[in-house]
Amino acid sequence: MSDGQDQDPARPQGPAPDPARAHDSAHAPARRNGHHALTAEGLLSAEGLPAWLTPVLRAVESVRPDQLSRFLPPANGAGRQSAVLILFGEGAQGPELLLMERASSLRSHAGQPSFPGGALDPEDGDPRVAGPLRAALREAEEETGLDPSGVQLFGALPSLFIPVSDFVVTPVLGWWRAPSPVGVVDPAETARVFTVPVSDLTDPANRATTVHPSGHRGPAFLVESALVWGFTAGLIDRLLHYAGWERPWDRGREVPLDWGS
Repeated sequence: MSDGQDQDPARPQGPAPDPARAHDSAHAPARRNGHHALTAEGLLSAEGLPAWLTPVLRAVESVRPDQLSRFLPPANGAGRQSAVLILFGEGAQGPELLLMERASSLRSHAGQPSFPGGALDPEDGDPRVAGPLRAALREAEEETGLDPSGVQLFGALPSLFIPVSDFVVTPVLGWWRAPSPVGVVDPAETARVFTVPVSDLTDPANRATTVHPSGHRGPAFLVESALVWGFTAGLIDRLLHYAGWERPWDRGREVPLDWGS
């Protein structure tokens, strides 16, 4: 799912939870996300999650749409329904996230890092029910070669709106229970697929504020030789904050964006 400059993540409201300390084989208690739990039974499960994901699970259960972004889905139901997969795994450096980078030849959002994702297809089902969950897995498989059978979906954030592309996006969260090989499936659309350690995302040295030619300002991450910004960076920023993983960083450190996407 590509990004857009019209993303303005909401500022923190209230104190963040205590930072996660556990990083072992203990399991988090089972919970249900209120956004989709009652209508997507069987597709969402928090059973057997590693303990370090507990703060994320709690954040997903309690966060409000306006705490994630000031752009909310149109009340009249307009917008293209879509979903992204926020996939947590555990690599050599601990917890990590799966990202991809769009091909530089694309007409829009060229070269931008993003979560796997895209528009819902009719076969995905009702966008108000399990459609976003199925779409997130399907798009991740199509874009990265991911084996969806190894992914345990455990929650979904409230749907958000990207005005520049007219997408209504449901962020779906998953645990990479059984990792599979991933890589570029279609070079015309994707330049690379990579993982980023959460420790790199929380490192203040890797954080900055992007300044778009339009005047928009937003959080950014300089990781894995990539500048992560826009919608993707906004989601990561809010998740780190509400999970209690955020570390103080210099918001005055600016990175200009010199393209008009």
